[in-house]
Amino acid sequence: MTIRVRAGAEGALTPQGQKDQAGAASSGGDIGARLMLVILCLVWGITWPVMKIALNEIPPLSMRAATAAISALTMFIICLVRRRSFRIPDTRTWAHIFVMSLLNIVAFSLLSAYAQIASDTSRVAVLTYTMPVWTVLLAWATLGERLTRVQAIAVALSIAGLAILIYPLARGSLPLGTLFAIVAGLSWAAGTVYVKWADIKADPLGVTSWQLTFAFLVIAAFLVLFEGRLDLEAAHAGALFATVFTGIAGSAVAYALWFEIVRRLPAATASLGALGSPAIGVVSSILILGERPTAADAAGFALILAASACVVLGPPSQQATA
Repeated sequence: MTIRVRAGAEGALTPQGQKDQAGAASSGGDIGARLMLVILCLVWGITWPVMKIALNEIPPLSMRAATAAISALTMFIICLVRRRSFRIPDTRTWAHIFVMSLLNIVAFSLLSAYAQIASDTSRVAVLTYTMPVWTVLLAWATLGERLTRVQAIAVALSIAGLAILIYPLARGSLPLGTLFAIVAGLSWAAGTVYVKWADIKADPLGVTSWQLTFAFLVIAAFLVLFEGRLDLEAAHAGALFATVFTGIAGSAVAYALWFEIVRRLPAATASLGALGSPAIGVVSSILILGERPTAADAAGFALILAASACVVLGPPSQQATA
């Protein structure tokens, strides 16, 4: 009897042992995903002012077509080097990937680029991150994700911060750049929830590669239709370097991190945790572009950064039980 008990306690094949191992693996994965979220915030935050440098000399569609091509090629190379699979199991999955590409990459890329042309980079970087508010609502309605108390506080902080930022702009009519930034955030939120809902059974890096490829094809079609051809003639070395950086780091590497984070964390946790990006974007815009936020901007940025800290350090949200 004693021998059996010891074998069950020390072995890894009992149901309880398997459950404990699964819990430990889940916890480790959660910590890893949160670390990736911190890295992603740094990459995306720095990309905002870098992208503005490119847009100063390159038309939006040309700039985005170039970054889409670079990011798709970069991800293809990453997949080959790491021997990752490009296989997509069926037509339904291809359709999911195409929709994900339109929401997460195409709409977000184009709207955020045009928003930066019409408004300050620091303000666009923050307004785009209305995304977590939309994500929380969509995830609650479609995925059954329930917010923890910490996440509810984070939502309240982000709403307060965004209200402080938007109110001075909305006294008259809302500027076009502001509208573009908010709609970009809404599209990104819909894409984030769609990724969770679709639950694609394929290699995450391979799926990301196909999303970036679809994005390039769609943006290239828009380029031919509206600008005629790729226009890089007025771009100097700095703008060209900024375009390459945006394509490699801000798109390929960042999207690979983002889709892995969304796969491993609840949609609300991932989206709210990404609120660190605009805070880093603001600091980067001050250092790189020389922008000077107002006192209201600073208050709004501080509230949004606090919201991000709540999510990264707090417990994950949970699925609603039936």
